[in-house]
Amino acid sequence: MPDLSILAAPGYLVLLVLEAVLVQRLGKGSYEARDTAASLAMGVGNVLVTLAMKGATLGAFFLAYEYRFLELGTGPWAWLLLFVAEDLVYYGWHRASHEVRILWAAHENHHSSQHFNLSTALRQSWTTPFTMLPFWLLLPLAGFRPWMVLTMSSISLLYQFWIHTELIDRMGPLEWIFNTPSHHRVHHGANVEYLDRNHGGILIVWDRIFGTFEPERAPVRYGLTKNIHSFDPIRIAFHEWAAMLRAALRARSLREAASYLLQPPGWSPDGSTRTARELRRELARSGAASALS
Repeated sequence: MPDLSILAAPGYLVLLVLEAVLVQRLGKGSYEARDTAASLAMGVGNVLVTLAMKGATLGAFFLAYEYRFLELGTGPWAWLLLFVAEDLVYYGWHRASHEVRILWAAHENHHSSQHFNLSTALRQSWTTPFTMLPFWLLLPLAGFRPWMVLTMSSISLLYQFWIHTELIDRMGPLEWIFNTPSHHRVHHGANVEYLDRNHGGILIVWDRIFGTFEPERAPVRYGLTKNIHSFDPIRIAFHEWAAMLRAALRARSLREAASYLLQPPGWSPDGSTRTARELRRELARSGAASALS
């Protein structure tokens, strides 16, 4: 079965070039040649890993489907239910990928660019095809046919391409329901108030329901809280894995080692580094103190 997101690759490149021309003419947004090249290299690597895993992924989906809980069929209502269910699974995986360090190690490279443009959408991980699989297995297990799951996940990826841009401003009432460039700019922000916010795929309603929504107010500072300043795809892909494993190997106990893998990024046993939640709490306290003074 062809992957829609891979078939769309020529269209991605055409739109990327068009955006780069508009950015230059309008002076809104930014491109940097080495950064774009690194993003494209990451995208190619992700496609190769995904293709190499295709057989194992399909096998796992069909095995899960054999033990399905429901018979959902392939009618319009099944597709509508799948749209909602797949987007909720994406939200769960995406949020976990920001709040569990071993999942963040796979996802972090998507946030490593200090630019935000359509090439950033293609800066895809070489290891998220492995970390995503357990989450998406829930869908065939629920009763959705494997080919439907693959199709819907491709549609989600296609949708998320266009929201990686600074050329589109706010979109009015649509922003109450759908993920938009404004919402996704927040998601890519390294500003403390923007950390671990707006995890939605197509819909933004999950963030509103589960308390992870943040509107775009202050100008967005893109990248990581501690940028790696590298355009080497190998370093981009694996530097956080290496940092996490070094920390775990230096741990003083198995429990501490496990915490380095399973606690949020920024966790430390002595509190010398901060998680996103702790940083937001400190920001709120400092804001409250400023308001009282």
